[in-house]
Amino acid sequence: MHARPTYDVETVLAARAGDRDAIGELVRSHLPLVYNIAGRAMNGHPDVDDVVQETMARVVAGVSGLRDPERFRSWVVAIAMNQVREWRQARAATLAALDEALGMADAASDFAALTVTRLGLSGQRKEAAEATRWLDADDREVLALWWMEVAGELTRAELAAALETSEPHAAVRVQRTKGRLESARAVVRALAVQPRCPELAAAVATWNGVPSDLWRKRLSRHVRDCRACTGRLADLVPAERLLAELGLVAVPVGIAAGLLEAARTAAAPALKGGLLAKGKAAAGSALAAKPMAVTAAGATLIAGGAVVVQTMRPEAPPRQATPVIVSSSPVSSPVSSPTSSPRPSRKTTRSPYGRTVDQVDQAPPRNRPPAPLPRRPAGTVKIGGKHGYSRFGGAPSITHRGDYVTITGKGYVQVRWGILYRNRVGPFQPATWTGLKGKLFHVASGGGRRMDDEQASGVTWMGSPETGFVRLPRGQQQMWQNEFYYLDGSVTLHNNESGTDIDLTIAPKTWQEVWGDISTRPDPAKGILRYGLTRDTGDDRAPVPQYVTRAAHPARVPQHSRV
Repeated sequence: MHARPTYDVETVLAARAGDRDAIGELVRSHLPLVYNIAGRAMNGHPDVDDVVQETMARVVAGVSGLRDPERFRSWVVAIAMNQVREWRQARAATLAALDEALGMADAASDFAALTVTRLGLSGQRKEAAEATRWLDADDREVLALWWMEVAGELTRAELAAALETSEPHAAVRVQRTKGRLESARAVVRALAVQPRCPELAAAVATWNGVPSDLWRKRLSRHVRDCRACTGRLADLVPAERLLAELGLVAVPVGIAAGLLEAARTAAAPALKGGLLAKGKAAAGSALAAKPMAVTAAGATLIAGGAVVVQTMRPEAPPRQATPVIVSSSPVSSPVSSPTSSPRPSRKTTRSPYGRTVDQVDQAPPRNRPPAPLPRRPAGTVKIGGKHGYSRFGGAPSITHRGDYVTITGKGYVQVRWGILYRNRVGPFQPATWTGLKGKLFHVASGGGRRMDDEQASGVTWMGSPETGFVRLPRGQQQMWQNEFYYLDGSVTLHNNESGTDIDLTIAPKTWQEVWGDISTRPDPAKGILRYGLTRDTGDDRAPVPQYVTRAAHPARVPQHSRV
């Protein structure tokens, strides 16, 4: 998996202080996101380049006054959406003049076509991209943000902030847009069939061939009521699964180079005479020529023809929550949970004890029993945080990006992995352990299977040829169904899911339960494919989990596997 660099708070702080290299890094890392949001929201209108340049110019000019560096990404997206809305307002009064002077993007050059061409889409992915042409302007704005959310580029909180609404209301708007996109996909498929359904052919006899929201409504009614057209929709994959696997459309090199050069020279003056001024003056003039992008062979922002998804981003620090007490046995007083994280260092710090499990390992032979599991002293374990509860047994479960559990006490803890590949596949974002006080060891792996074991021919717990596969970062240790840890202190586990749909269920366990799990004899009829694996050495040389830190924010935990 390729990954573009992420920003951190220190980069924003340096940019706020006027560091031109930091400003350039923020422009470079956020330009693909802004370009894709504006491109889809504006349906590839010729003014997309202007809106993107104006957005980034405002970012460069305004970063010095940004009060909350951790909200930088939300701030950038909000600026982009405001620029799109101001462009729409300015254009509404002069629509005829603008269209005549600049020319509307035709079906061969709009953003849907760019998405299909530059990402090499085919099949249902191509249909989904083409269906976006049939949405109205409001739906395209929501779709532009939702597409970035399912691709792992935005959180739901960032999406809601860009729409200037609450998360519950944003969820309603996303669901409505998703429904219209699905009806548009049905229309695209029905129109592609040759020969067309006779009734559909009659319905489009007066259609001018230009997709629109009005014609989507008319044609979707026919498709919904026509048995022949509906019968061709049985294999449609949910849109979020398709969009999650797509990269970002590459930013034109000229725009990228020009904006990077502007950032290096602190281009605050770019705001003067920008898009807004041009838009407002458009009705009374022949429209000045569009700004020429600097045509230098600038920094490469793409790999393999498309900008690819970043691995981690900062999120708001977790709030303290009232813990749910689950005991394995009574004893010891818990260690209080951390409520805040100190400012992270640029230096990668290792845990002062043990060694980090940070390499790909081979599964042991299926019939090899585990090595003896050392016994460690156990007491009471408390679990609290932002989480739900598993349908199977009611244990705390973190199922969305931003969910977390804080575990406090002394004893064994099971983390059970659920990879819901039927819902969504794509890049795997590692879970992270933060705020560690005390000691944390990775003592065993079990569950009767590794997640890459086959449950049927070609089908693993990481995916299938029909749905696609979850892609682990290079160097990531393969998870087992059940991973067992020993904690003496306090730590917080975060779900950072993005491209992949991940459920993590966390529960205290006794030593007997851990040993019973990993020592169970293989029985394929029951789904138990192999014995488990003992990792505990019985002392402080036992391994610690991947992506563990004592203090850092979850999105900035050092990832030594070089994601």
